[in-house]
Amino acid sequence: METIQSLLESSSTPILTAFLLGLLTALSPCPLSTNIASIAYICKNIESKKQILLNGLLYTLGRVFAYTLLGIILISLLKSGTSLFGIQKFLGKYGEIILAPTLLIMGVFMLFSHKLKLPSIGFNKDGENLTKHGYLGVFLLGVLFALSFCPTSGVFYFGMLIPMSATSSFGYVLPILFALATALPVIIISWVLAFSAEKIGKTYGKMQKIQRYLNLSVGIIFLLIGIYYCINLYL
Repeated sequence: METIQSLLESSSTPILTAFLLGLLTALSPCPLSTNIASIAYICKNIESKKQILLNGLLYTLGRVFAYTLLGIILISLLKSGTSLFGIQKFLGKYGEIILAPTLLIMGVFMLFSHKLKLPSIGFNKDGENLTKHGYLGVFLLGVLFALSFCPTSGVFYFGMLIPMSATSSFGYVLPILFALATALPVIIISWVLAFSAEKIGKTYGKMQKIQRYLNLSVGIIFLLIGIYYCINLYL
């Protein structure tokens, strides 16, 4: 963290500054809970390295989509002279309101979906495969976590990145770099955990058992983080 902050203070290049702001956002204590949840979700199909890679890419695309679309709107507003404080306050407040029940629902579904009689979705093999792996869910998770601003990420994004983007010739490219940097540590940790678990599973011949425990752990993590955000909302 200190090294990144030192680089940020000495940086005079908007591209590097935007990337470093994203890294600081990802590594700061404030977004830690959502980072843990995203790592757990990306690694939930630990038997397939291809699936983990795809989950990571979709999660990153979700963050890029959210930060870039919001950046386009905010940069345009800032250039017109509009204050961003109200928008920052709105997203900071309602982001947690949406995030808390979503995490609780996802946690319950991960823990008990095998016991629920849910109707099948999709009319062909590809549709069933899409539903099974939840590609859209990983993308939307990236969008949701990106828009769940806490004080630290709010300052980095609204107070530093967007004003810099509004005056820079790189403009709308900077939110994309910021988004990629926020997802980078999550993707790296997910891959390290996935390859480590795969090596252990192959060594001891217990890959399926590891997968079952992992699925249970992911559901519990989502429930605990959902409860944490619910408590924060009402305290």
